[in-house]
Amino acid sequence: MTTHTPRKRFGQHFLVSAGVIGRIVDALDPQPGDVMVEIGPGLGALTLPLLQRLDHLQVVELDRDLVAHWQTHALAPKLTVHGSDALAFDFSQVGARFKVAGNLPYNISTPLLFHLADFAPRIERMVLMLQKEVVDRMIAEPGSAAYGRLSVGLQVRFNMYRLCTVPPGAFNPPPKVDSAVVVLQPLGADAPHIANPARFDSVVTAAFGQRRKTLRNALSALLSEAQIIAAGVDPSQRAERLAPADFIRLAETP
Repeated sequence: MTTHTPRKRFGQHFLVSAGVIGRIVDALDPQPGDVMVEIGPGLGALTLPLLQRLDHLQVVELDRDLVAHWQTHALAPKLTVHGSDALAFDFSQVGARFKVAGNLPYNISTPLLFHLADFAPRIERMVLMLQKEVVDRMIAEPGSAAYGRLSVGLQVRFNMYRLCTVPPGAFNPPPKVDSAVVVLQPLGADAPHIANPARFDSVVTAAFGQRRKTLRNALSALLSEAQIIAAGVDPSQRAERLAPADFIRLAETP
């Protein structure tokens, strides 16, 4: 494929900065026998350097033109191409343990992060390019304006840090916002036990649903004031003041 017009409906902004690509590859630390999946290979800015170090790479691509491009590429024998929407893709079919790379479409990044989090027990490491504002929310600490549902939902599953900030000029076409690369390392045995993940998600979602409300009001449909107090939480607090461990106690209060 000599040319490909980036498609706005797919949120396509192709990374072209060799320096940023090198940092992502190094953070992934590809070993020949690693099982790895790349979300949105695009024109191969990251795919090709990864294939220089890997025996095989799996890619998930929604754009049918790009699926055809990779299926007929000279390196196709080293690729497994999944023509699928990453939001609906069952990542368990990739392998028992795997790494994830990707320049995630910014228009679906939050739901895609939650989808990937469901596979945390199988993931060895993720290195992802996202809108900087999303990375700010992922790694935000309690009490900060960026702290919210995404922060809590990911921090109970992953240790995360920002690898670098990336300006619009590192992409073609340039997005209208700054981007950032984030490294996510699953907590594994150190992950807190969540007895009922669905209830935990419901509590976190309700707590942050109307940020200005106190927990007494925001959680009224799920927990009584007495239950909030029994969890060791002040009902007059707002969600942004609570640590992830507080939400776990709230979700497990009888």
